[in-house]
Amino acid sequence: MKCFLTLLLSIIFLSNVAAQRRPSARLMNDHIHVSWASANKLDWNVDQLQVKKDGKWINVAAPSGAYTLLFSQTKPSSEPRETFEKSTGGKFPEDNYHYQEAQWKESTNEVSLNTAGTAFHFFPSAVLIKKNELEFKKETEAATVIANWKLDPKFPTDIQVTLTLIPKKKGFFSLATPTLAAVSPENMAWASVPGYFQGNFMQENFALAYAYGHGIPSRPVIYRERCASTLSPLISTKTGITVSVIPEPGLARDPWESDKITQTDWHLGLSHMNRKAELSPTLYYPVLGEENSERNIGDKISYSFRYSLIAGDWFAAIKHAAYDIYKFNETLALRQSKQSLTDRIEKMHHYLTDPKTSLWNMEEFKGKQIGAQSYLGGVVGSNKDAMKNSDYGAMWMLANATNDPELTQKVLPPAENFKLVQQQTENGFFKGAVEGQYYLAKSKKFVEEWGELVEPIALTYYVMLDIGNMLLFDPANMELKERLKLGAEKLLSWQNADGSWAVAYDRKTEQELFRDIKDVRPTFYGMIVAYRMLKDEKYLKAAQKGADWMIKNAVETGAFLGVCGDARYAPDFATGQSAQAFLDLYDLTKDKKYQDAAITCAKIYTASIYTHPIADTKVKNVNGTERQDWEISQTGLSFEHGGIFGSATRHGPIQLASHAGMFIRMFQLTGEPVFADMARSAAIGRDAFVDSKTSVASYYWNAMNKGAGPYPHHAWWQVGWITDYLLAEAEFRSNGKVTFPRGFVTPKVGPHQTYGFADGTIYGQKAKLVIKEGFASGNPPVTDMILAESAGSKEAFVTILNNRVQPTEGKITFDPEKWAAGKKIKSIIHTETGKSLANANQPVSFHLKGFGIETYKIIFN
Repeated sequence: MKCFLTLLLSIIFLSNVAAQRRPSARLMNDHIHVSWASANKLDWNVDQLQVKKDGKWINVAAPSGAYTLLFSQTKPSSEPRETFEKSTGGKFPEDNYHYQEAQWKESTNEVSLNTAGTAFHFFPSAVLIKKNELEFKKETEAATVIANWKLDPKFPTDIQVTLTLIPKKKGFFSLATPTLAAVSPENMAWASVPGYFQGNFMQENFALAYAYGHGIPSRPVIYRERCASTLSPLISTKTGITVSVIPEPGLARDPWESDKITQTDWHLGLSHMNRKAELSPTLYYPVLGEENSERNIGDKISYSFRYSLIAGDWFAAIKHAAYDIYKFNETLALRQSKQSLTDRIEKMHHYLTDPKTSLWNMEEFKGKQIGAQSYLGGVVGSNKDAMKNSDYGAMWMLANATNDPELTQKVLPPAENFKLVQQQTENGFFKGAVEGQYYLAKSKKFVEEWGELVEPIALTYYVMLDIGNMLLFDPANMELKERLKLGAEKLLSWQNADGSWAVAYDRKTEQELFRDIKDVRPTFYGMIVAYRMLKDEKYLKAAQKGADWMIKNAVETGAFLGVCGDARYAPDFATGQSAQAFLDLYDLTKDKKYQDAAITCAKIYTASIYTHPIADTKVKNVNGTERQDWEISQTGLSFEHGGIFGSATRHGPIQLASHAGMFIRMFQLTGEPVFADMARSAAIGRDAFVDSKTSVASYYWNAMNKGAGPYPHHAWWQVGWITDYLLAEAEFRSNGKVTFPRGFVTPKVGPHQTYGFADGTIYGQKAKLVIKEGFASGNPPVTDMILAESAGSKEAFVTILNNRVQPTEGKITFDPEKWAAGKKIKSIIHTETGKSLANANQPVSFHLKGFGIETYKIIFN
């Protein structure tokens, strides 16, 4: 027995000695520690990966260090070989969603599904330890692979890696970033390919995960950079560490590289998994079968990227990629507006009061004269005769602010009639709901965008929100109030016991449709409107019940749904709208969970904003016009809808920055700079997308400056979001000294809200929001002026906003006759200091810091 124990101890001792002599290499600083080891002197694997958090070293996940090389002798087919079903059974997507046909096809071919080619999985067989750098090498059957690793001296959370591939065969190659570590599903707290999906649970149904981001795809799919908002696939662990992989700037496609659109080029693949379907953020370059992937023998190719290992959450990781690597905040300094936003509102006012430019139509329906604008986009059953109104809040605001009879007498009454006949009042299952978003003039009926169906959220939008916004301006209108109650009772009756609503009902059978997806949209907002306007507590309780359900099923899981029927409800700007919905519910209840939900929603929505490529001053040819790169940059713009289904796959982002005001409010609430930077990047310096004749911006990025195009009603949304943004900035910059009450959000493009229905306060004095074109002039186009008047119009207020990073100085000239006939200026007072200007009849000089503000009070004789 004694001999046996001696032998056992000797084996243990020799094993320890062998382990101590095991060859190793490492990179280490005060933040991260990664080491490699080779048990057989052939395969070098990562044996330890740690991040320092709160002064302690934390093991990140299961260390790996495995490499993957993809090779194909021939170009992979672009045709899909698999089909997929909904979670409830049946083909996905259905045949009638032809806008998504091409996207689904290209997203389910073998390259996208990561099944194309032959995969070579290996560990390096040799390492060369240099000063501050490690070089690994492997000879495979298809190619030689060399990897150079080093710590980034500027960003101690990052490891910089350069991969080099030297082909031994002629064919198509794709070299994946090595698997630094594999995170188990049990240890995963959050995963995201920003712009495509985010979430905290694995989703086995492929359609739900891949098309909607309702859970994390369980397959190692490869996403395109065209809808990747921030180039940083990431995994967060339950131990509080986030691992991301970030390509070096310039690796991904430029959407307008030189003199034509290159939005759909595919240079870089992104994934949340490696080829073996292990959770590990991964890049693929080149993409197999795409540009630069075909190589001859010896035709080497290299690319660089970085791993980021942060003792923080996914939001911190995205900010690091956007700010530190892709210089998001620095590109904001390039933005210089050539036309002020307030000037655009004034010009769009003229556009919208001209029936020819605004495509305004008058029709008779059910004994009423109804008015709306032509809609020349896709509507089922339309024969170029669809009509639609968009932002009722902006319509009523502009009419009240200008007091223009062309609006108050010719537009508002038939628009109100349009709303009244749009709601179904006949008894039945759909009583109180909307007949449809669009009116078809030739067939004299209301229809939905994409099929014979009725959505509860459409009731929220086109009854509750529109009528609610009108009632803010006309609270004594009993007919509108009765219609609001009719809609509220219908919405309340459709609410499920758990607080949710159905996505839609079949118009003919009255049966629930789209059972494969949940209504993770702010449908509960209709109950907020009902409570504010009708003062019945049951509506507030219903709003809270719906919000509580949405927090659990959307905010906590990262799963959201869109409101565009033609895109089969791919997640869209309704996510940003949800943030404002929770903020408004917090204002009513003061329950902090709604404020917290709003902040989380807003953070998630930052992943719908492009932060790449780095904008610069490079001159590009755009439809025959020379533009600097920053003028047409996607950086700072949001999607209509992203993901594999979204319009951004082809058209790029949109100019309709409905989220800008909400993001400024979030900045005011949280102090988080990314909200302000994103809001301002979207709002200012976008002149390249504005039609010079009408001042209406194009909707999709790829349209550049073609104006409203087939969507003339979008001008109302533009008036609405610009007003919301400017007044949010005024409130923030003045520390609440310049503030106007907000109404309800608008259907359906996001969270911007209505103004002008009640007096605001300017340095403690009540004031009404007004638009007096020509009263104040001469300001540089990088500044905007907000006008207001006191009771009796005895005093005017002019608030000047500097909307750029740099300081701005200028002079403003006032023409009191443009305020009202016979008016003369008695004195001008700087409201913040209380000092009077020496000469009231001379131009007012101002000097504003970057994104600064000044307000003047003008007293008339």
